[in-house]
Amino acid sequence: MSADLRALLGEVDAVLLDFDGPVCSIFAGYLAPEVTAEMVDVLRRRGVNVSPELASEPDPLEVLRRTGATGDQGATRAVEDALCAAEVRAAETAEPTPYGREVIVAAWQSAMPVAVVSNNSAGAVTAYLVGHRLHGYVSPVVGRAYAEPARMKPNPEPILRAVRVLCQPPSRCVLVGDSLSDIEGAHAAGVRVIGYANRPPKVKAFRTAGADMVITDMSDLARALLSASEEMP
Repeated sequence: MSADLRALLGEVDAVLLDFDGPVCSIFAGYLAPEVTAEMVDVLRRRGVNVSPELASEPDPLEVLRRTGATGDQGATRAVEDALCAAEVRAAETAEPTPYGREVIVAAWQSAMPVAVVSNNSAGAVTAYLVGHRLHGYVSPVVGRAYAEPARMKPNPEPILRAVRVLCQPPSRCVLVGDSLSDIEGAHAAGVRVIGYANRPPKVKAFRTAGADMVITDMSDLARALLSASEEMP
């Protein structure tokens, strides 16, 4: 595995990280169902008829996505604002992913720029990075487009935005993500992709989806990057 990872890393010049998963668990302390309940309450206060299915949805991003699909821009902006505020609060109690920090620092040490490309808000990502003294190692931070959930991954747009800022060809970048939307978005953007399977069922799913590599522990990536940095002249 480490040899394969080192070989893949030898073919790229930049690392793009998804946020919630590879870097941290953003809703570890401020639970996602609490956030979705707040978002649903925002919709109800606006007089929106909320279906039982949406009311019981545990994923805040899915509530935003489904609201956006209705075409009600006012409602979409309202739940976007609620989610942005909740994510910034959640960043204060987010649980760091083991070896997520080491991956970022090791990439920086190997002269490989690191970007974060997330479906979470850029404000929440930046708050976390600042709070954990990582902001100096990461640039750019590309969060979701405001109140336009259709532009979230798997849409390749945010990935390509990061690639353009880094001034790299897509084929010389690798995205590390923990969801099928990351893998699909990476393929659409033309970047390499490492699937971080933080739950056992994801291993087969990521391989079937065509991830270039699947890891189950971020320490594998950290060690491969550290090895690359030690081999630098």
